[in-house]
Amino acid sequence: MWGTVISGSKNRFEVECADGVVRLCTIKGKILKHRQSYYNPLAPGDAVEIAQDELTGTQGQIVSLVERANAFVRWNVKGRLPQLLAANLDCLLCVTTPAQPPFRARFIDRALAQAEHDGIAPVIVCNKIDLGADDETERMLAVWERIGYRVLRVSARGGQGLAELSDLIAGKLSALVGQSGVGKSSLINALDPSHALRTAELSQKYGRGSHTTTKGVLLHLVLGAGQTASVIDTPGIRRFVLHDIAAEDLALYFKELKPLVGTCAFGMSCSHRCEPGCRIIEAVQKGTVSAQRYESWSRISGELAGGGWED
Repeated sequence: MWGTVISGSKNRFEVECADGVVRLCTIKGKILKHRQSYYNPLAPGDAVEIAQDELTGTQGQIVSLVERANAFVRWNVKGRLPQLLAANLDCLLCVTTPAQPPFRARFIDRALAQAEHDGIAPVIVCNKIDLGADDETERMLAVWERIGYRVLRVSARGGQGLAELSDLIAGKLSALVGQSGVGKSSLINALDPSHALRTAELSQKYGRGSHTTTKGVLLHLVLGAGQTASVIDTPGIRRFVLHDIAAEDLALYFKELKPLVGTCAFGMSCSHRCEPGCRIIEAVQKGTVSAQRYESWSRISGELAGGGWED
């Protein structure tokens, strides 16, 4: 029997099977031993084959994993292993806010770079737009739009932009990723109130969100006009560290820098920091590459090279 992982961790996973039954499954033996290099062997969205427990009918064993079309991964600093967040995505929704919690452009830049590396189409969703976006936020949203990313300005509370978001995700499997408190679960509730996911007020002391989603879960939404969508609500992430991207390769995953890589006077040996004839530095000086995005690339590549990570 075939099914889709909708949630789980360690060796207990909920699998939505082809017959519509959600079964609690464990992994049989060492069939996923090649996945032991991951913090978690499976993620919501994974397609698996299970052997049903004939005695209970509601349990089973996962006996094989269908090859993934893609997987969105981050480096888990605490566990010191890559962590699978979602699999087989059509779209990645990178959620941010202008305030409450504070706007963090570099978090989104990290998520965009990882999505580019993992072959997943990202969309930037600025939630809580009803709070008002300052000049810095609007400037970065415009920069992302200019380099080709789709940006949605939405409000889970006020309803602004929800119709556009609904049309975007209809008929697709999407995942929401963002720091704690940006309102991923609230967006899901607004799109389909029947889920009524548990949400929490922001911590007044730290201005950050509580981790109300403790593990990823795949949900099916009923949208307007008879449309449906599947979304993976991922846990809030306070530190997004890139996985499987070397510092010297990071520019390849910055959309506007990629065409310039290899065209510098020093070719592929250019560090893009101080060399004469660096096409990337020249583009920043001319204003064709955003200084903010260049600084973001510089800081993230420095983290990757040095093994230290900023928030």
